[in-house]
Amino acid sequence: MAHDEERRSLNHLAFFRFREDYWRLPIDQKARVLENWLAGLDKAADVLHLYQVFPAEAGIDLLVWAAVPAAQDGDSSGFFKVYTRATNPYRLMLEPVTVLWGFTAASVYTKARSTQEIDPFAPGRKRYLVVYPFAKTGPWYLKSNEARQGMMNEHIRLGKQFPEIHQLLLYSFGLQDHEFIVVYETDDLPQFSELVRQLRSTEVRLYTALDAPLHTAVHSSRAEGISLWTA
Repeated sequence: MAHDEERRSLNHLAFFRFREDYWRLPIDQKARVLENWLAGLDKAADVLHLYQVFPAEAGIDLLVWAAVPAAQDGDSSGFFKVYTRATNPYRLMLEPVTVLWGFTAASVYTKARSTQEIDPFAPGRKRYLVVYPFAKTGPWYLKSNEARQGMMNEHIRLGKQFPEIHQLLLYSFGLQDHEFIVVYETDDLPQFSELVRQLRSTEVRLYTALDAPLHTAVHSSRAEGISLWTA
């Protein structure tokens, strides 16, 4: 098995909002709902990361990022089944708003693994997560490999000027409406915004078909999240 297949993982980013049935519950029952739901999700994935979305975005309360190794095709179907069983009992209280998911893969533009590449299985997380779907235009794929590599080299050089900002690229060709999911981790939102501003002036920007909606979230420990969403 190729090395990139050995470390391939499925990353699933699900955005939820609480329904009125949840908000009507007493505090202790809210806490029990969240604890039981998250305990069920623990059985679906190797790791879960929890994030607060509202008030950075209206209509979404929290984000659950789940990751599971996916060296074999059956790994994905097993994850989906367990995740569904864990969530079904709480659908009157938790509404899925949107889901972004895809697989990690070796980059076609860099041979070495970047020190800025996010490890989804690492226990420590940066303060903020920014996630969005992404797609290139048709003319991009009709360009030669050399032309695409030249433009991406500029893009990569600029990203390296912000070493504290880490990135994970997920591939979702043919699996969702977009082609990629772009995931950024940062401890400094103004700095991240400056990186994006500079990236917009690179030539490769001409070949961007989709890079929205953007979702910005704040990392939360499980205890912090339960305290926040039960108050």
